Amino acid sequence: MRLVLLTALGVGGATVFGSIIGFAFKKLSHRFSDIVLAFAAGVMLAAAILGLIIPSLDYGGKFGLLITIAGIFTGALCLNLIDRLVPHLHRLMGADTESHEHNAHLSKVLLFVTAIAIHNLPEGIAAGVSFGSDNVAEAMLIAGGIALQNIPEGMVIIAPMLSAGISPRRTFLCALATGLIEVVGTLLGYFAVSVATAILPFALAFAGGTMLYVISDEMIPETHHDDASGATYALLVGFCVMLVSDVLLG
Repeated sequence: MRLVLLTALGVGGATVFGSIIGFAFKKLSHRFSDIVLAFAAGVMLAAAILGLIIPSLDYGGKFGLLITIAGIFTGALCLNLIDRLVPHLHRLMGADTESHEHNAHLSKVLLFVTAIAIHNLPEGIAAGVSFGSDNVAEAMLIAGGIALQNIPEGMVIIAPMLSAGISPRRTFLCALATGLIEVVGTLLGYFAVSVATAILPFALAFAGGTMLYVISDEMIPETHHDDASGATYALLVGFCVMLVSDVLLG
């Protein structure tokens, strides 16, 4: 349990760490953040397949294939529904920042925090669910991939909020809140599979589906602003790093 709690704090803290970098480098180039995000996408892609989807098949028994496919699509559909209800992060980042009315700023802050928090919750759940398989090394790699993705996410949300007229203190508190949501998600996922191990195969596949959706719908499009070849190779490097780690750790 202590390891899960430390992991939850690490996953959530990665967003806060990224936001601190964002304050230090407000003019951070898209190219650099794209490479980091693409590398994280590769790590998460391998983590979703090797650490969540394949174990789901293994634990599912006779109906493992059906359970895994159902879990993947359920996870993806849940995030698709969330995206319809809450604007994408990249849409919020491109939102108009000219207004100086206090209520408009407050509304934007609430919408911004809500969108990030909702997208972070299933990522935290994925990290927590992975501990239910009792493969600690695999779970740590999955959590590490999610944490790595959170760093550039924390970096890129700072500048748009500051440019919208939001104070540095409130901006940091917003980043902190999104990190805490991920901590809650990690603990929620862990306790859910601990209480009912029968749901583990479906929960693993569900978490894998949410990760695949985030990678395809949010991360990859965000890394293809200009020359996509660098981001593509970064994704492949991230995938191979995770693959090597998984093989070496057995």
